Amino acid sequence: MDHYKLVLPEYMNAQGSLFGGYLLKWLDEFAFITANVEFPDCRFVTIAMHNVEFRHPIACGQILRFSVEQARLGNTSVEYQVDVSDARSDDGGSRVLFATNITFVNVADSGEKLPIRS
Repeated sequence: MDHYKLVLPEYMNAQGSLFGGYLLKWLDEFAFITANVEFPDCRFVTIAMHNVEFRHPIACGQILRFSVEQARLGNTSVEYQVDVSDARSDDGGSRVLFATNITFVNVADSGEKLPIRS
């Protein structure tokens, strides 16, 4: 599932590029939305974000595409691969600016893990 976000001036750091915390927030939100659309009867919480490494600066005004694809489905958890690219780039958005995997677990009100119902 693809999601999009416009990088606005208030998201910039002191060096003039996107503050990494905003990127991680959006990634968590968009992956959470995808998980809830795919498994509407589950109650997910984020338990892991893998290999967070910022290799490319992201500029003000860029429109980011967050491509969220299921990577693994377990009994109580689901993992997504998230690739972030520039939706308006000359290469059609194929150059990945940031990528990571994020894992959610399905929980009961008490916080105990529950099986994922598909």
